[in-house]
Amino acid sequence: MNKVNFSKVSSKVLVGFGLLALTALVVASPSSASAATISSQLQVGSRGSEVSTLQTFLAQDVALYPQGLVTGYFGNLTKNAVMNFQLRNELPAVGRVGPMTLPVINYQLVNGMFRGMGMSQTTYPGIYTGADIYAPTISNVAVSTNTSVATVSWNTNEAATGVVHYNTSPLVLSEQLNNVSSNGFTVMTDTALRTSQSVSVSGLQSNTVYYYMIYSTDASGNVSVTWPSTFRTN
Repeated sequence: MNKVNFSKVSSKVLVGFGLLALTALVVASPSSASAATISSQLQVGSRGSEVSTLQTFLAQDVALYPQGLVTGYFGNLTKNAVMNFQLRNELPAVGRVGPMTLPVINYQLVNGMFRGMGMSQTTYPGIYTGADIYAPTISNVAVSTNTSVATVSWNTNEAATGVVHYNTSPLVLSEQLNNVSSNGFTVMTDTALRTSQSVSVSGLQSNTVYYYMIYSTDASGNVSVTWPSTFRTN
């Protein structure tokens, strides 16, 4: 679990919120009822279509929600994404969609993602502790196969460990506290942190389609996963 100390957040985080919130409340009024907005406060443990709407919105920006999972369940990854959104918009980073955050999200759902107010560690040092709150970015995914073995390789933009989830049936992802689980089998590289990963999945059936996803964790416990994809053995 990534750790950020928010105990020193000052009233500076509220600067500029008043106008945004007022505008948001107007935009999210009944006259805009056809827009895809959120009507309920959301927090860890919430489920349903409004959580999916929130996750879809946050996934527009990899800096906010690098995992991009739309599961309909508000777990730890979604909480971290909400905290990132709150930091960007100078709101108290509490990790839940409460009465202050809800109108700002709805305003941006209607009018487009707001890219921030130029906050920085220098400008607002009380909000930051220097902790790593960003998950590794997975890239250059490649799979090579023979009749019984598949080798999955990829890169990350920072040192991380790697796990491959796989199954002959479609993977069903579940966001849980601190991680993402699936209904698949898993193979891990090792415990070493590196930017280039390669996992051999053995004992596979020949001429068979397998569903797989990559799960990568950095030294601070930030987790990134890929969307489930497929490969076929020879």
